[in-house]
Amino acid sequence: MLKDEFGREVSGVRVSLTDRCNFDCVYCHNEGLGDTRGPMDPQDDEMSTDDVVRFLEVVSEFDIGKVKFTGGEPMLRDDLKEIIRRTPSSMEVSMTTNGTFLPGRADTLRKAGLERVNVSQDALDPDEFAEITKSGAYDRVLEGVEAAVDAGLAPVKLNMVVFEHTAGYVEDMVNHVSENSGLQLQLIEYMPELTGHPEWNIDIQRVHDWLADIADRVETRDMHDRNRYFIGDGMVEIVDPVENPTFCANCHRVRVTHEGYLKGCLNRNDDLRSMGEMTREEIRQTFRETVTNRVPYYGEYLVKENDDWVLNDKYLDAPTTHS
Repeated sequence: MLKDEFGREVSGVRVSLTDRCNFDCVYCHNEGLGDTRGPMDPQDDEMSTDDVVRFLEVVSEFDIGKVKFTGGEPMLRDDLKEIIRRTPSSMEVSMTTNGTFLPGRADTLRKAGLERVNVSQDALDPDEFAEITKSGAYDRVLEGVEAAVDAGLAPVKLNMVVFEHTAGYVEDMVNHVSENSGLQLQLIEYMPELTGHPEWNIDIQRVHDWLADIADRVETRDMHDRNRYFIGDGMVEIVDPVENPTFCANCHRVRVTHEGYLKGCLNRNDDLRSMGEMTREEIRQTFRETVTNRVPYYGEYLVKENDDWVLNDKYLDAPTTHS
């Protein structure tokens, strides 16, 4: 298993299969690449089935044990089943989706090798859901969650980005998962540095405090210094990476963009490395370079000065590594 210069082992990869999506969520950051919403047709720059599988086969040589397929909406890929089926058996396969295409397909994907899904669901009210996602697919998403549970992909994690638009619906979502044993909830801290609109930000600590008051029990994950709140039949976890050096110090993932660029950090786009024509040796070398050059975003790339986070001078003139 490869380690970066900070001793962080890379044990998993997130592979974006497309930047296309059938939603238009107001907080979308497209795996840190920025807002690319728009075209719906397949793009020439998307990695092919063979591209994706070749990459996974090569990085499996480095003991990569987990892959999460993301987007955009990965289920817009017609070859998703084949990609999952051809993923090395040594890898745990999961996927982040908006859930609209899970009805009728969840069982097939499970049989192909998919083990877990995260479904984006930011509200339990159809009108508010439509306002956030710019879609009328609320009922379809609920059907998708149910289909995933029925297919054996449980526990299904519901992803809810917590910001000004959604903060008022956190309590309903917590109650929802507490009453459904097949569901868990991830409350994801809004990241204004990726999406803009800092005025939408809220104090995530207030959510922590509230959950601690109502939880039946609380566990702490050492890896990211992250709490899990067990309430009724459900579990709620807050993903709070903003200004969190512990989170960055324990990051064990490398990302791959839909175009085939390796990305060492969600927050950065000055570290992209192309895998070229994606020969196996190119992938090996580029993957090694990406891991070697990974830097904790908070605590190294950004450092504290007088209680403010500022860019480390060491990286001010860092060359751009992609064209």
